[in-house]
Amino acid sequence: MNIAITGASGFLGRRLTRRLQASGHTVRAVSLRQPPTADMFSGCDAVVNLAGEKVAQRWSPEVRARIESSRVEGTRDLIAALREHPPKVLVNGSAVGYYGSRGEETLEESAPPGIGFLANVTRKWEREALAAEQFGTRVVLLRTGIALGPDGGALQRMLLPFRWGLGGPIAGGRHWMPWIHAEDAVALIEFAIDSASLSGPVNAVAPNPVRNSEFTRELAHALHRPAIFPIPAFALDLLFGEMSEILTDSQRVIPRAALDADFVFRFPELRAAFADLFLK
Repeated sequence: MNIAITGASGFLGRRLTRRLQASGHTVRAVSLRQPPTADMFSGCDAVVNLAGEKVAQRWSPEVRARIESSRVEGTRDLIAALREHPPKVLVNGSAVGYYGSRGEETLEESAPPGIGFLANVTRKWEREALAAEQFGTRVVLLRTGIALGPDGGALQRMLLPFRWGLGGPIAGGRHWMPWIHAEDAVALIEFAIDSASLSGPVNAVAPNPVRNSEFTRELAHALHRPAIFPIPAFALDLLFGEMSEILTDSQRVIPRAALDADFVFRFPELRAAFADLFLK
């Protein structure tokens, strides 16, 4: 297949490009820094949209505007460009931020959206992507959790204090963390491209979410370090401002759509995922 990827130079985009090329697909990297044009997607069977402003930074008004516009307006421009040469499938990036912070509630794809900045942005983002259904394109909305890899994403930013022995649970450690090994995340994208019956929201998370206390304990175990320095919520607010909500939101997300479609996770358990990442 001929597959176009936006955000191909990013954390997941690089892995996805390698995986698809290894599977024999032709990959075309497309930048959305400028509004895309129809000829960029001519001859493409599938499009994967992973573009968007980095969320993990202090949210000034300008940053909030970039986070929203890069996803909402960027996807709107993408759909307009696809109209002339509609692909068979669009796998559009989304996020578990759609659900907001939901405490102990178990969240499958049918759960309604939550409240808050990221929930509002993600809801608008998905609505723009679904417009591609009007011209016959199958749309998959990939609600990704914390993708784990040592060379990027959220985990890379966690590693330094843990390697110094300064890691510990965040804000009491009771909140749920929806995680996924990066290789499972890109495998699920390829699966979504190939699975004609799969459409709509798909939670890209491992089937076994963990509380933050377990996440920090398993990360410390993998790195052979202690995890005895808890980080209080007020310290996160001082360090990160409003952005700290992504570190403390509780999201007990289950990948029901992927499991029902018989997708097989290589790393359903966190300890095995960390062992693969750090004990090779």
